[in-house]
Amino acid sequence: MPQHSRLGTFGIWSGAWSDAQRGAQPYTAEFDEAAAELDELGFGTLWMGGSPSVVWADRVLAATSRLTVATGILSIWEHEAADVAVQRAGLEKAHPGRFLLGLGVSHGHLTKRYAQPYSSMRTYLDVLDTAPEPVPAEARVLAALGPKMLGLARDRAAGAHPYLVTAEHTAKAREILGPDPLLAPELKVVLDTDLDRARATARGHLAFYLPMPNYANNLLRLGFTEDDLGGGGSDRLVDAVFALGDSDAVVRRAADFLAAGADHLALQVVTDDTSHRLPRPAWRQLAEALALRD
Repeated sequence: MPQHSRLGTFGIWSGAWSDAQRGAQPYTAEFDEAAAELDELGFGTLWMGGSPSVVWADRVLAATSRLTVATGILSIWEHEAADVAVQRAGLEKAHPGRFLLGLGVSHGHLTKRYAQPYSSMRTYLDVLDTAPEPVPAEARVLAALGPKMLGLARDRAAGAHPYLVTAEHTAKAREILGPDPLLAPELKVVLDTDLDRARATARGHLAFYLPMPNYANNLLRLGFTEDDLGGGGSDRLVDAVFALGDSDAVVRRAADFLAAGADHLALQVVTDDTSHRLPRPAWRQLAEALALRD
């Protein structure tokens, strides 16, 4: 089955599973129940945010029957390529075709090993290609924002998984990738009809990301200004990188991304308590609005 079909049109992006792996919160039975429910609701993919190990995906795959599980993303500085190839091969044997390896170069302030990100990603892919059990290009995607990394995603992977982007970036990414590679951007969602409160929630979330040069530089390339990046993000910026409001507003914003060239959208529900509570009611609301089971 082509990778596009395996992912479905909509998935859920969540850092909760990675937080549990790191010990930030306990891994309870609710995680397995939530993954199984996402499967039943009709979402095609669960993107495990952060930098989870490949083996952690086995628990999610075992709890579900159809769902694709993807790393969104695995940092190349934290996980050796040779180990990743072995672990991915084990998952493929146990759950054929249901795991997608998302790779990224992360950010300089998060690792002391950060250096020459583009060249380092190429070297990492070389190791995956030449491993005893290689990771096929069609079984991996890159967290690509700029033109060079998007080109690498086109040439050496199934496609790209951009994070913190706009519909306009999606259109530009599609131009670089061409018509065939997978384009699966992440889209942040705040389900709150009080727009001022929704923007405040969004700014609380963006405060972690906007100081990061990779994201900031990409937003500046898209025409935002330094003023837009200050204070947790201007209204213009927040409204461009979030879907805010009720579920119908999310459906409309999702349509913008799909019209711009996305094959798949990884929806990340953001709340004031996202890091401590799985937003399962919001996932149900989105599944109904998107008519996933129809």
